[in-house]
Amino acid sequence: QVQLVESGGGLVQAGGSLRLSCAASGLTFSSYTMGWFRQAPDKEREFVAGISWTGVIMDGTDSVKGRFTISRDNAKNTVYLQMNSLNPEDTAVYYCAADEWRTATMASSYDYWGQGTQVTVSS
Repeated sequence: QVQLVESGGGLVQAGGSLRLSCAASGLTFSSYTMGWFRQAPDKEREFVAGISWTGVIMDGTDSVKGRFTISRDNAKNTVYLQMNSLNPEDTAVYYCAADEWRTATMASSYDYWGQGTQVTVSS
């Protein structure tokens, strides 16, 4: 049974940082592109960043470029999202997802999803 478990969300002031983690189990992690998505209230889910099974970075929404960094540790079956210089517009539920042997940015392409972790940035 595949499980993706996100952690690291919470409440932070504007300008602060958080690091999200997503621990995967039940799949061959090194075969999967891992993606981070987010969804704010009344908005569509958007692609934040992805990293392929070979470590190629896939850029997501322009609003996070230069502030968010994705990385993975295949030995720990974990993908990370380092988020710096957070602002209230980053407030959302953040999801990690796994996509086998593809490098898609569309949510519909991803095979497995975590339950999400809430990130709230206060002004």
